[in-house]
Amino acid sequence: MSYIQQCKNFDGGYGSTVGAESHAAQVFVCVAALAILDRLDCVDYQTLSWWLAERQLPNGGLNGRPEKMEDVCYSFWVLSSLSILNKLTWIDSEKLTAFILSAQDPDNGGIADRPNNMPDVFHTLFGVAGLSLLGYPGLDDIDPVYCMPASIIEEKGLKKSWTALERRK
Repeated sequence: MSYIQQCKNFDGGYGSTVGAESHAAQVFVCVAALAILDRLDCVDYQTLSWWLAERQLPNGGLNGRPEKMEDVCYSFWVLSSLSILNKLTWIDSEKLTAFILSAQDPDNGGIADRPNNMPDVFHTLFGVAGLSLLGYPGLDDIDPVYCMPASIIEEKGLKKSWTALERRK
């Protein structure tokens, strides 16, 4: 826990090492770890939520850090952290949904990092997970900490206070 706190930056985000630039994937790792440890009190909710919401670009996609391109995988990394922080509404969900769906391959299936690129398993997983966190019809709720169906996490008796289902209530 102490090391996570040392990786915290002025913008509320977390870098992969002490002094490293904040990155959305590392933010997820740190926030999820703090959720598991029941230490979300260490998170600067407002500053971090603002930084995460700023990851949304005009085309609806999300990036991992300022001045970088959008990428479907950040649909999970950013949304999961916002879900844990109870700030999913800080993202324009309609624009993000449209961005994720635009990266689908209508002929062969799968989701790419961005529209017109080759789909892969990595981006398909995180694109579908992002859609689930957004409440996309027909998808089961996903647990933002474990990236697994919330029903499985609840069934196993793991902490469930951060599930997407409860956050949308």
